[in-house]
Amino acid sequence: MAQQRLSDFSARLPDGRAVSLSDKAGKVVLVVNTASQCGFTPQYAGLEKLWQDYGARGFEVLAFPCNQFGGQEPGSAEDIAQFCQMNFGLSFPVMDKVEVNGPGATPLWQWLTSTARGIFGTRKVKWNFTKFLVDREGRVVRRFGPRVKPEALKSAIEELL
Repeated sequence: MAQQRLSDFSARLPDGRAVSLSDKAGKVVLVVNTASQCGFTPQYAGLEKLWQDYGARGFEVLAFPCNQFGGQEPGSAEDIAQFCQMNFGLSFPVMDKVEVNGPGATPLWQWLTSTARGIFGTRKVKWNFTKFLVDREGRVVRRFGPRVKPEALKSAIEELL
């Protein structure tokens, strides 16, 4: 069986429409689980800066709001989009709310967490703003914990671009 790639998956837009991630083939992608009421929420600004700095070179950010950690993303898709636009001026895609752990985890997140394990080999995402870096071939190359700020990923992104 061929190894799965990012382009094998789909995701939902905030309006509920499914979109294929096949359009990410050939791009370096940072996939992040996010929340609007988290201590790490200011990382949205750093994610936007990465998107602005590297987007023209084939880099994308995909944010997936998640309410599994302390109920820190309670709003609707519309609330989340409005919050992100008003507070951070986000121009990268914020997808529909997902579960990243447990039986309700989407196939994309099941793949991400089984491919790039966390500290001590754990699969579970421990908190909001866990980041997965995917190369141009659609392979997960690295997982970064919530405390790793977006600006600290520059060299890893540049290596893949």
